Amino acid sequence: MHIAILTFEGYNELDSLIALGVLNRIKTDDWRVTIATPGPKVTSRNGVVIEQMSTLEEACAADAVIVGSGIATREVVEDPAIMNILRGLDPSRQLIAAQCSGALVLARLGLLDDIPACTDLTTKPWVVAAGVEVLNQPFYAETNIATAGGCLASHYLATWIIARLAGNDAAESALHYVAPVGEKEEYIERAWRNITPYLPAPAPVLV
Repeated sequence: MHIAILTFEGYNELDSLIALGVLNRIKTDDWRVTIATPGPKVTSRNGVVIEQMSTLEEACAADAVIVGSGIATREVVEDPAIMNILRGLDPSRQLIAAQCSGALVLARLGLLDDIPACTDLTTKPWVVAAGVEVLNQPFYAETNIATAGGCLASHYLATWIIARLAGNDAAESALHYVAPVGEKEEYIERAWRNITPYLPAPAPVLV
C-alpha cells in the first residue's frame, strides 16, 4: 500500500507531519507513506524544509492520498501544471482525503460535487465560493472521499485511511500509540465517534 501526502510550498507542518507520523505506525513490508511534492523540496509556513519522497504523478497512482494544507493553497489551485497532474486523482480506485485548505483543491478538481466538506475557518469562504457546502464538524467522508477541518483533526484522516486499508484494530493501535498518556481511551473514543459513521458497514457473517 502506498499512501501519499500532497505537500506544497507554504505547507502546514501539523497537517502533513501528524498524518505522516500516525500512518507510519503501521509496520508492514507493503505499507509505504510518502510526502509527495511538486519539486525536490518544499518549505513550510514556518521555514521547515522537507525533501520530496514521491512525485505528484506517483501520488496519483497511490492507494490513498491526503491533500495537505498550507498558506499557498489558492496559488496551488491556480497553477495549471499542478492541477493538470492532480486531475489524475480518481476516487473510484483511491481513497482521497483533504486536510483543511486541501478541500479547496478537491473542490476545484470537481471531486466534491454534491459532497459536503470539512475545512478550516480561514478556508471556509473559498470552499463555499467554489460551490461546496461546508460542515461545522471536524471530519466527514462519503464513499472514498474524506475531509477534515482544523490542524488537530489530521489524525482523523490518518485513522480513517488505516481503518479502510488495514482494519479497525490497526487504526486503534496507531491511535493508542500517539494519544496522550492518561487520555488514550478518551482520544480513541472521540476519534471513533467522529469516524465510525463514515466507515463502510461490516460485511454480514454467513452462517
